[in-house]
Amino acid sequence: MNEARPQPGPKSNDDRAVIARLVNANRIAVVGLSDDPSRTSYAIAAYLVSVGKEIIPVNPHVDHVLGVKAVGSLAEIDGPVDLVDVFRRPEFCGEIARQAAAIGAKGLWLQLGIASNEARDVAAKAGIDYVENRCLMVEHRLRS
Repeated sequence: MNEARPQPGPKSNDDRAVIARLVNANRIAVVGLSDDPSRTSYAIAAYLVSVGKEIIPVNPHVDHVLGVKAVGSLAEIDGPVDLVDVFRRPEFCGEIARQAAAIGAKGLWLQLGIASNEARDVAAKAGIDYVENRCLMVEHRLRS
């Protein structure tokens, strides 16, 4: 007898479902990551490393962050990226969203205090999960 296999349902775009998917990302490109330990981006990236996430610092002005070699742009990353976590001003986020789509990133996360209609539209058109104005570290802790 040949039984039909259940097919996965459509991806939910409910905010809670999107956040749940993205906090489980393993390979995270952190755009705008600073090598200054007093900066929020550094603290959040250090937290991500401490919970077993692989980070890729994306900042053309630094060489290494948290012992990881930095790249100047998303296009320079070798291999797949689960999530692009952004610490840049809103006016840069549309272009970052386009770059995230170009590398096939599964998600785009604009950190707390950052929102961009342009980035949201780009992500939606590319079918990329999108979160804005939330802290990835806080959301991860809430779900761990």
